[in-house]
Amino acid sequence: MSVQLLQGQAFLDVFRTFEESAFHLEVEDAYHTPDESEPFRKFLHGEPDDFDWHRPWLDLVRDTTKTGKRVERIRIVSVPHVDYTRWGLTVAPLNIEAGEDIRWLPRSLLDGAEVTADDFWLIDRKRVVFTVFTPDGTFSGGAATADPVIVERCVRVRDALWKLATPHRDYVG
Repeated sequence: MSVQLLQGQAFLDVFRTFEESAFHLEVEDAYHTPDESEPFRKFLHGEPDDFDWHRPWLDLVRDTTKTGKRVERIRIVSVPHVDYTRWGLTVAPLNIEAGEDIRWLPRSLLDGAEVTADDFWLIDRKRVVFTVFTPDGTFSGGAATADPVIVERCVRVRDALWKLATPHRDYVG
């Protein structure tokens, strides 16, 4: 099995070069990344946010999806929601407006469904990029592999969970 560490521009290039779809599975209830600490603090204190911190991702999604490619995401969440999930529910409409299809899946609905222990991006059903964080929560890139056993497992997980997950508009509706 070959794994390649993608950092910085190499990680972002994954989203500029995929052909059909990029699917993200998020399995943690909270992420403590330094880049999000100030926006999250503002949310907790009811302060306004201009979302400038989020614009690079939104622009990338917008540029990608306007060409007909799909960016999809499932967030597995605990209920009742932790503060981070509540914040994610308020930020999600920006991602959706940019072209992402975001779905929510309460852990209680997993009912034995196969889930991975780590977050991953499934790219064109051909490659998996596991997200990598440093011990302090800083995002440091992705560990990419095209190993067919790993890819097939992630495809199975994606397909099973997609059927269980609720689209954002229905989840908040």
